[in-house]
Amino acid sequence: MVGDLILDVPEVESLFSSVAPLLREADVAVGQVEVPFTDRGIASSTDVVAPPCDPKNLSTLAYTGFDAVTLAGNHIWDSGPAGIEDTMEGLRGYGIAATGAGMNIQQAKRPAVVERRGVKFGFLSYNCVGPKESWATEKKPGCAYVRILTHYELDHATPGGPPSIYTFAEPGTLQAMVEDIRELRASCDVAVVGLHKGIGHVPAELAMYEKEVSYAAIDAGADIVMGHHAHILKGIEVYKEKPIFHGLGNFVTVTKALNMENSSGDEDWIARRKKLFDFEPDPEYVNYPFHPEAKYSVIGECRYEDGRISYIGYIPCIIDKQGRPNVVQTREGSEEVCQYVDRITDKARLGTNSSVENTRVRIVY
Repeated sequence: MVGDLILDVPEVESLFSSVAPLLREADVAVGQVEVPFTDRGIASSTDVVAPPCDPKNLSTLAYTGFDAVTLAGNHIWDSGPAGIEDTMEGLRGYGIAATGAGMNIQQAKRPAVVERRGVKFGFLSYNCVGPKESWATEKKPGCAYVRILTHYELDHATPGGPPSIYTFAEPGTLQAMVEDIRELRASCDVAVVGLHKGIGHVPAELAMYEKEVSYAAIDAGADIVMGHHAHILKGIEVYKEKPIFHGLGNFVTVTKALNMENSSGDEDWIARRKKLFDFEPDPEYVNYPFHPEAKYSVIGECRYEDGRISYIGYIPCIIDKQGRPNVVQTREGSEEVCQYVDRITDKARLGTNSSVENTRVRIVY
């Protein structure tokens, strides 16, 4: 499992050179497609619009070894109906199973199913961050979603002071997700739920709703929860013996749209993002303009045997200045990533630790 994928540069295959062998050797590899792949359509969101990727770049996902992708996210609607249609059609053409988006809500909630060695893996995908325009309906293309409500409470005697923030899943959409998972669980051996969730660009911190929705998914029958969206790693939790990767961070996430040197970039958002999230990208990461700690990345790894998830871990990676995730080749490098993951996991009070086993890391709980 990997996090967000944005393939917004030519010859993007080279950015997977270090990780492709591992992805190909997996029985099933899955990632989150962050933006549409289309050369038609118009900007269709009132939120910050991400430019689409060249449809030809979808071939890289097939070449690299991806078997399935999740699509529900805040940018999948950014090129309107054409973007969703072209992305799904392109993925089908390369034999990659997809879930989370569609030309209506029924298609968006349709699971992706991959069978390997007689084991059936089912995937569902939900957008928990909005915007509302991205949501599919009976008559409108878009993504599957769980609506999150935010409440600000000034709980101290300082008018105008910083509030406490409480977030909750809206009960109706949460229950709809639960019913989808129960239905999937009855027809597959391993159920995986992708949640586009979390506070962007902020190390460690989890919003209140993130555990609520993740626990609800596992209570409904999910074996694995894989989070993405925040563009930075979040901690790893185990609930009822099932792993929750709260945020897999970036993987290959290269884009010129947030490069200050690129005149076509959204300069207002670039400046606002720095102020909102209190970070300055490393200027040497030209097409990877994220939080400096976003250089740490992982390939989440689970093994299934004897009817259960028998191993939970990750393969440490470090993203270089070209935006390329490089598999760590030394124990020392593994320990660097491991110490970071342990630090953010501990800060979020998730109750797990990492155990370095050469260049792989096992989750201990």
